[in-house]
Amino acid sequence: MNEKQLGSEIVNDCFQIHQELGPGLLESVYEVILADELRSLGLSIERQKPIPIRYKELIFDEGFRADIIVENRVIIELKSVEAVSRVHSKQALTYLKLLDYRLGYLVNFGSELIKDGITRVVNRLPENE
Repeated sequence: MNEKQLGSEIVNDCFQIHQELGPGLLESVYEVILADELRSLGLSIERQKPIPIRYKELIFDEGFRADIIVENRVIIELKSVEAVSRVHSKQALTYLKLLDYRLGYLVNFGSELIKDGITRVVNRLPENE
């Protein structure tokens, strides 16, 4: 599956989960359910994966934890808040750069309408994808 296809699966699953459960649960609940849905499609999923940060000669073994990584190519950062701020998108982009991934999603399950809670974050994604 390419990034576009993975993205479609991620967005579809987020819509289904939000439709079924609605907003207001803890982020960890949505994380477990979304990871399970994606695994049921046969996708490789890692949850709460420590990601090192390299700065010059310093290496921080655990700079941050990615909520969900799909197929070692797409990051999903989850929130369950009334509204995300601009810094959340910037963080997601930084995570993509640190991993040298091209595509990520910031998903806020706290949004009243999930379509307003999904932000696609891109790091050098080609135009045709």
